Amino acid sequence: MFDTASTLTKLRARGVVLVRRVEDIIDLNYVGLVVATVFFALSVTPSLLPRDWLFQGLISGINAALGYGVGCVLEWLFRLWVRPRLKIAPPPTWVRYSVKSAILLTAAVSAALMLVQSARWQREITALMGMAGTTTPAYLRTGLLSMAVGAAVVASYRTVREIILFLARLLNRWVRVPRELAPAAGLLVLIVLTVTVFNGVASRAFFAVANSAFSVRNDHTSMNAVQPVQPERSGSPASLAKWETLGYEGRWFVSHGPTASKIGEVTGKPAKEPIRAYVGLESTEGEQDPAELAAAELERTGAFDRKVLVVMTTTGTGWVNAMAAGAIEYMYGGDSAIVASQYSYLPSVLSFLADRGKATTAGRNLFDAVYRHWSVRPRDQRPKLLVYGESLGSQGSEAAFDGLADLRTKIDGALWVGPPNSNRLWEQFVSRRDPGSREVAPVYADGLVVRFASDSADLARPSTEWRPPRIAYLQHASDPIVWWSTDLIFSQPDWLSEPRGADVSSQMRWWPFVTFWQVAADLTNAQAVTDGHGHRYGSLVLDGWAAIAAPPDWTAGMSDRIRAEVETAEDFERTIK
Repeated sequence: MFDTASTLTKLRARGVVLVRRVEDIIDLNYVGLVVATVFFALSVTPSLLPRDWLFQGLISGINAALGYGVGCVLEWLFRLWVRPRLKIAPPPTWVRYSVKSAILLTAAVSAALMLVQSARWQREITALMGMAGTTTPAYLRTGLLSMAVGAAVVASYRTVREIILFLARLLNRWVRVPRELAPAAGLLVLIVLTVTVFNGVASRAFFAVANSAFSVRNDHTSMNAVQPVQPERSGSPASLAKWETLGYEGRWFVSHGPTASKIGEVTGKPAKEPIRAYVGLESTEGEQDPAELAAAELERTGAFDRKVLVVMTTTGTGWVNAMAAGAIEYMYGGDSAIVASQYSYLPSVLSFLADRGKATTAGRNLFDAVYRHWSVRPRDQRPKLLVYGESLGSQGSEAAFDGLADLRTKIDGALWVGPPNSNRLWEQFVSRRDPGSREVAPVYADGLVVRFASDSADLARPSTEWRPPRIAYLQHASDPIVWWSTDLIFSQPDWLSEPRGADVSSQMRWWPFVTFWQVAADLTNAQAVTDGHGHRYGSLVLDGWAAIAAPPDWTAGMSDRIRAEVETAEDFERTIK
């Protein structure tokens, strides 16, 4: 006869043994596991951009490890302050291990259910952006990767803990620090050493090594970049800025772009050879000012006699958006000049961390030098003066101006694309937007001078007069570079409390700390979407130029022809660069 009670007793005993073995191997903290599961669940909720399973697994693993740490601290505080005051007898062993088994099972099931739901959310976000969605079975791999990443992070912490205990033993033995205080002293020693090293030697060493590493690429020249022969280009035999000094991005910039013949072919009108002036980090000698060298290049090429002159502030390594440059050159039939300069070897992400001061200084110095040469000419004998900056470049470009009054006095138009949330002028305009307008689509002073757009139709809104000089910001509701801020840690942003942008998931919610981390993770994925979303602005820059500084003969037909040409050129650049 089947003995049900005996069988259950045996299963319960085996379960206890199994849980004990697991505990012995991984030293699992169950409160930490509960909180880790909550953090994992929050990490797979919708953010601004879609994520594949690999990227999500890395993010969720780190998130779960952080949650595990928080749970361990809570459990330690409970044991220290609450448990001694409770007069409740400890539960039997089988109850404790039953609860632990239930926690393990619940955590696994909860994580799996959240991943199934997350796969649905990911398909919703990709649909909003016109991208192919993931499948649920494929997305379940996120859980396995998250476990591996979380375990690695926890193991790293435990290694640090052993180091602290080792230091504590040394302090107790050699410095006679009391045994009770030795762990705290060991932690203090480790913190002081770490901060000293990483704030000083290590940080300088890291960025020095990074600069050195990326300067190698800067010295490299793409096999598809050829020294120009036209005197209108920096790097040509006639140039004051030598070809070999322009850096990788500078050499690419001056060796490509539309020629007079190509512009004439596209527009059907006679065209001039566009002027492209560029100064690299190594273009100056001795105490020579890079900004003055750039202005001298403009004087040499006759840039101040053209119809339009654009001061472009680069990003990171000296990159210039080829579509933004080509669009203005086609619009003005080549009767244009563009000037830019390099201020760093580092890519934009590292430049944002280490070289933001360089970006703002370089942007201000370049504009001031150009403005000095431009402003001494009679009003009717100087070109339209426009400024352009994208991402970190917009921050550098903004730095040249004290405020709106300064902008209106000095320039004929500004186009700033994907501005970081820390941009000083952008923040002023957005925070002072007209009542009733949303943060993702703000209206400032009835749109009389400054406007914000996520698509071409937005540039025509509101319907009130748009007075010159026109200033336009292009920003997508799903661009994490625009919306990431440390304020996300403790406060819900307006862009999530107000009706959100069309390409932002309706299921995205604000959580303290979590949303900050989610959007921070999106920063590294900002370009991995289709044009019109994230940090991909595509040919919207052409519409921006047309809105703020269209030539008198501008037509919709010309816009269509130029759009097709600059989009083709951008695809070609991505392929061969």
